[in-house]
Amino acid sequence: MRPEPRLIDIVVPEQPAGAVLILHGGASRRTTMVSPAQLSVLRMIPIACRIARLAKGRLAIFRLLNSRRGWDTSHTPVDDVRWALATVAARLHPTRPTGLIGHSLSARAAILAADQQEVRSVVALAPWVYPTDVPSRIPAARFLFVHGSLDRVASPARSAMLARRLSRTAHVGYITVEGGRHAMLKRHALFDGLAAEFTAATLLDTPLSGSLARVAGGERQLRV
Repeated sequence: MRPEPRLIDIVVPEQPAGAVLILHGGASRRTTMVSPAQLSVLRMIPIACRIARLAKGRLAIFRLLNSRRGWDTSHTPVDDVRWALATVAARLHPTRPTGLIGHSLSARAAILAADQQEVRSVVALAPWVYPTDVPSRIPAARFLFVHGSLDRVASPARSAMLARRLSRTAHVGYITVEGGRHAMLKRHALFDGLAAEFTAATLLDTPLSGSLARVAGGERQLRV
């Protein structure tokens, strides 16, 4: 039986101003099955809850469970994100502006899916990317990269190169979290807060604070 992606509703108001998709990471393992209890999936729950508190019922928030772990060349997480975007659009018709928050390989998927018309923002957390991972057309989305300085799984140098390349045609901010690692457990409140505030502000046109306000003001690379 072919595995299928799944959407988990976090908050779905009747008339949301926008939608948010939370995308988990997870490298390939002996089994390709995605479990709702795997750590890479559970890690994204606090981010979903943080956005829900900020949005105060104005955003529909979903978590996506990918159809399989890792990055299979015949079916990648990008396919799952596109499926999720179409499913959310059908449920919330007419289509709402949407924010994507992805970790690791799903940060890569979020960036590559940013060519979809409804995508307004992408937060790439500890993104496992190549510098060539540019969407197929110039996106309307705003991008925020948040990468730990001590990440030994996903290369901060590669994500910084991609951010610079994307910045030629899109609004891109890059924040380095000092001492942060790939799992985002150390300084987790900072990772979560940046992702939630940026996404909520982009979709709801609310003001940004702290380092995000500096990014909005024109500072494209920060260390916090």
